[in-house]
Amino acid sequence: MAAVKMDMEQARFNMIEQQIRPWEVLDSEVLGILAVVKREDFVPDALKALAFADLELPIGNGQTMLQPKIEARILQEVTIRNTDIVLQVGTGSGYMAALLASKAEYVYSVEIDPQLAENARHTLQRTGVANVSVETGDASQGWPVHSPYDVIVISGSLPELPEAFLQQLKIGGRLAAFIGEPPVMDARLIIRTDEQAFNTINLFETVVAALTTRKRQSFVF
Repeated sequence: MAAVKMDMEQARFNMIEQQIRPWEVLDSEVLGILAVVKREDFVPDALKALAFADLELPIGNGQTMLQPKIEARILQEVTIRNTDIVLQVGTGSGYMAALLASKAEYVYSVEIDPQLAENARHTLQRTGVANVSVETGDASQGWPVHSPYDVIVISGSLPELPEAFLQQLKIGGRLAAFIGEPPVMDARLIIRTDEQAFNTINLFETVVAALTTRKRQSFVF
């Protein structure tokens, strides 16, 4: 058992040093969070050996977890403060919500798939993350109920960013999103600098799975 634990810690160390640091994630607080929040707790049991791999991992119902380096880079770019109220769209396994919650005051995380939402709630509770509320619904056009937010993180890609998200940001608020369609998408950081003014920074090019929306869901009867 001790050997397994040591292997996990070595794999976590390797992930941080070999995948995440080379991706310009150098903020010591962010690296500390990645060392403490146990990614393997949020990975399906059958895939625990791949918890730290440089892959999008399947988490069930056709959904995936982002690559660790992408999650880490987004966490760094949105510069979470301990007074921040955060909206995360696309809970998935709950791992990104846990990373955000480790610095934020509170995280509202929205997942369209009821089963994934329930699994994430259970995992967050089991791992002692108390400042996240996982809500079930389609937040692909925004989630006004708790707005305005200090930070918004959209964990799946969208062809374009709905205006509603910009209006749900506080002045000084930061939004991270993946915008575009395969084969080219941009990870973007958008900062609301004034009532009508936004500063957009293209962080890097990537391809990530599309955010599941009601239009994109397929049901088998």
